[in-house]
Amino acid sequence: MRVSVVPCADYDPLRAEEALRRVLEPLGGLDWVTEGMTVAIKANLVTFMKPEAAGTTHPVLLCALIKLLKEKGARVIVGDSPGGLYTKAFVERVYSVTGLKAVEEAGGELNRDFTIADASYPEGKEAKTFTYTAWLDKADAIIDFCKLKTHGMMAMSGAAKNMFGVVPGTAKPEYHYRFPDPDRFADMIVDLDEYFAPRLSITDGIVGMEGNGPTAGTPRHMGVLLASDSPHAADLIGAAIMGLKAEDVPTLQAARRRNLIPATPEELESVGDWKAFIQEDFKRVETVHSLRFNKDAHSFFGKFTSVIFDKALASRPVLKKDECVGCKECYKICPAKAIEMKDGKPQIHRKDCIRCFCCQEFCPKGALKVKRTWIARLLVHEKKS
Repeated sequence: MRVSVVPCADYDPLRAEEALRRVLEPLGGLDWVTEGMTVAIKANLVTFMKPEAAGTTHPVLLCALIKLLKEKGARVIVGDSPGGLYTKAFVERVYSVTGLKAVEEAGGELNRDFTIADASYPEGKEAKTFTYTAWLDKADAIIDFCKLKTHGMMAMSGAAKNMFGVVPGTAKPEYHYRFPDPDRFADMIVDLDEYFAPRLSITDGIVGMEGNGPTAGTPRHMGVLLASDSPHAADLIGAAIMGLKAEDVPTLQAARRRNLIPATPEELESVGDWKAFIQEDFKRVETVHSLRFNKDAHSFFGKFTSVIFDKALASRPVLKKDECVGCKECYKICPAKAIEMKDGKPQIHRKDCIRCFCCQEFCPKGALKVKRTWIARLLVHEKKS
């Protein structure tokens, strides 16, 4: 596996196209694309966010990639299943707000096939059966084009997590409920990555998102594009640029357990100086995943203490009341039904909360924040000191 890294200062169309050509060159460019091939670009279109909010794959980059693919004679379809209804009306609104109408002007197509299909994947560790968006069946190859962001549950949202978008929007909470443990959820995501096997993974890190990501964080200029034949290799370097270690990111740990990536980014074959892009003061979501205790302890005491310490360390969504408008989106999306509305504000019942962070991810005002317990803050402080 190889990761290519190039600088790109901004989303100027000419500079973006030139940077995209350069980042693909060490991977053989697009020589694998043949005349008449249908290529699906799986973008990150998580919700109704304008490009400048840095929550979605930038349309300028998508249009540049479409141009390169069209030069090879490919048919190009761009799509995703954002959080919410997987219907024409809903997704068309997301296309409009995220600037994706430009895709059609560039010669590509926006997916308008909203049928779903069921997959059987007995080789999977968690996702042995799952429902997915059937438009991907039209593709001869998939390109995973993600945005580099923080994430409440997975610490980062990159190439591996982007493939969770193959699950229809309204089914996503069900998958969070089925796999509430971060390790199991990560294994489910890696199953999806392995099943769909994207031919190429590209990371939009020109302007990423820090803080309360993946939708309510702050745009952060990083000035970098990544490309790899492995979503996990791309994420290993993407995480390092964000100041994260592999043990901080459940999807990287899941990939490592399957020997899909080495332990550190230094062990990867990389082209370009990725260390030049490391963001020293990047505001991360502290999930304290690396401090979790061993759940596989065989003794009763080991298992008991593991559960106790996990509860004590686990980050949780917390409402900032002065930012809440009482829209009920968190109440409607919570897969565990752990939220009730009281006096127009959501109240989270901690005993029922599975810490999937769906409420935090899809709060349109960013009023729900990822918070650590005081024990976790103390341990993280001691670990860093």
